[in-house]
Amino acid sequence: MTLNEIAHNILNLVRGGQSHHDESISLRQIKFNVQYYRAMLIRRDFARNGMTTRHLEQDLGCLELEKVDATKCCKLPLSCHVMKTKLPIPRTVRYNFTDALTYVGGIDGLTDIPIVNSHMVKYLIYDKYTKDNTKAYMIEDYLYLVNPHEIGFVNVRGVFENPIDVAKFTCDGGQCYDDNSTYPIPADMLQAITQGISQGELSLLSGTINDMMLDRKQDITVPSGGGNKGS
Repeated sequence: MTLNEIAHNILNLVRGGQSHHDESISLRQIKFNVQYYRAMLIRRDFARNGMTTRHLEQDLGCLELEKVDATKCCKLPLSCHVMKTKLPIPRTVRYNFTDALTYVGGIDGLTDIPIVNSHMVKYLIYDKYTKDNTKAYMIEDYLYLVNPHEIGFVNVRGVFENPIDVAKFTCDGGQCYDDNSTYPIPADMLQAITQGISQGELSLLSGTINDMMLDRKQDITVPSGGGNKGS
C-alpha cells in the first residue's frame, strides 16, 4: 500500500466514506501523522523484540563518495585516506543505542562495511589485525569511510524516520521513493497507525466546527447556498 492510499483510507474512515472536494482535513496533515506514528511504533517494536523486518527498510541506491581532509574529522593522521558521501544520509529511527542503518557496504548489496562510533576512529590505526580494513562512521548526517581503498560508491539501507526523505536519492534512473511507492511498513503496524490517527487526532479535528463565514467565529450551523449563519 502506498502513502497516498493510506492517507485516503484514513480520511474515508473518519468521514464514513463521505469525503468531498471541500474537505477541511488536509491529506498532507494525515501523511505527517502517519510518519511520526510509524517512527514511534518502530522504536517501540525494536525495544520489545530487538529485530528489524526488511519491510521497514529503504535502499538509498549507489551513493557517490568524495575525498575529504582527514585532519578535519576525528583527528586522523594526515596519511589516512578518508571519503564521505556527497549527500547527507536521512535521519534514521532512534533505536536503543544505535542508528537504524541496516547495511553499509559495496554496491553489490552484499559486501558489508562495519560501522563504528566516530570517537573510536582515531584508535583504529592501533588495531594489529584490522587497521587497514575499511570502516564506516557517521558525523552529523554524513557517512564517512576510513581506508576506503578507492571505493567510489557505497550502498546504504536503513529504517529512516521520514520515508519521503529518500526521494532525493536515485535508484534505477528514478527516485528511490515517492508517495505512490510501496510504503515501508508491515500490515500489522499499519492497522495500529490507522486506528491511532482515526480515533485520535483526526477524531478531534473532524468534530471541530469550521468558520465557513470567515468572521473569526465558529459557525453554529454550516451555511448553505450563501445564506445567513444559523442561530
